Amino acid sequence: MIPDDATRARLAHFIREASGALDVRLTLFEQMSGGAVQQNWAIDAEVTGGAFAGTNRWVLRMDAPTVVAESLTRAHEFQVLKAVQQGAVLAPEPLWLCENRAVVGSSFFLMKRLPGVATGHKVARDLTLVPDRRHLARELAANLARIHAIRVSPRELPFLNTRLARDNIAHYRRYLDLLGEGHPVLEWGLRWCELNAPPREETTFIHRDYRTGNYLVDNGKLAGVLDWEFVGFGNPMEDIGWLFAKCWRFGQYGYPVGGVAYAEDFLPEYELRSGRAVKPAELHYWQVMAHVRWAIIALQQRERHRSGAESSLELALTGHLLSDLELEILALTEEHA
Repeated sequence: MIPDDATRARLAHFIREASGALDVRLTLFEQMSGGAVQQNWAIDAEVTGGAFAGTNRWVLRMDAPTVVAESLTRAHEFQVLKAVQQGAVLAPEPLWLCENRAVVGSSFFLMKRLPGVATGHKVARDLTLVPDRRHLARELAANLARIHAIRVSPRELPFLNTRLARDNIAHYRRYLDLLGEGHPVLEWGLRWCELNAPPREETTFIHRDYRTGNYLVDNGKLAGVLDWEFVGFGNPMEDIGWLFAKCWRFGQYGYPVGGVAYAEDFLPEYELRSGRAVKPAELHYWQVMAHVRWAIIALQQRERHRSGAESSLELALTGHLLSDLELEILALTEEHA
C-alpha cells in the first residue's frame, strides 16, 4: 500500500464517520518497523469536533500481502483486543474496525498508539531503556498472570482455537507432512515432545507470542503488549516457555527471560500473581516446544517469500534461522533425553 492522496482522503473520511468528527486531517501516515506477519502504520491526525477532537496518535493495523495460517483476521484480532480490556491487561485500546478493502486495500483496524520502544535487540541490550531489569521482569510477570486470568468463554470468541501439548504436536506434524521436504531435527523434536507431554494440562486464555519484541518499554516500564494475532486457549506454561526461549533473547543469553532478566526476577512474581507453580521440567518442556514452533513459523515465513506473492528480504532471512533453532532443539532434548 502506498499512502497517496486518494488513500489518505478515504481513510480520513472513514475516521470522520467512525468517530463522529466534523473534520479529520492526517498529518502522519507511515509504515512502522517490525510487524513481520501484519503491517502497522503510524497515523497522526488532527480532529475537529466529536469525542476525539485534538491531536491523536494511532496505529493502523492491516493485512500483509500474504498471511500465516495461524494468524487471526483483523476483525478477530480487533474483537480480542476489545475482550482483553476488561482484565486490566496492558494492551493497546482498539477504536474502529473497517472491513471495506477499498479504503486502504485491506481490512484494518485503528487503535491508540502507546508510547515506548518494542525493538527486541534494543530492549535487550540498551541499559538506558531498561535500567532496572528486575522491575521490568516483575511487570511482565504480573501482566502475563492477568492475561491468563481473563475469563472469556469459547462461545464469546468462537474463532479462537484450543490447543494443548498433543494438539500442538499434531498441528506441527501436519504442516511438515505437507511441506514436501524433510526436516528430521524438527521431527525428532516433535517426537521428544510427544514422549514427554504432560499427562494433565490446565487450559487458560493465552497470548501465544508473549516475548521481547512484542511489548513496549517506556521509561524503563512496561507500556503494553502488542501482536494479539495468535491468541487462543491453551496451557499457560506455553507462554512462559515462549518468553524464556533462547531464540527470543536477542544475543543476551545470560538473561533467560527474553534477554532482559533472570528467571528468579520473573517466576516468583508470576507464581504470586497467578497462584500456580512453574516447575523446572514444565518450563524446559515448553522451551523445546517453543523452538519447534518458531522453526515451523520460520519455514512458513520463508515460503511466503519463495511463493513470489510477497518478495521480502526479512521473510527470506527468517528461513535461515532454521539451523540455529535445530541446534537448540538438539541441545535441549539431549539434556533431558
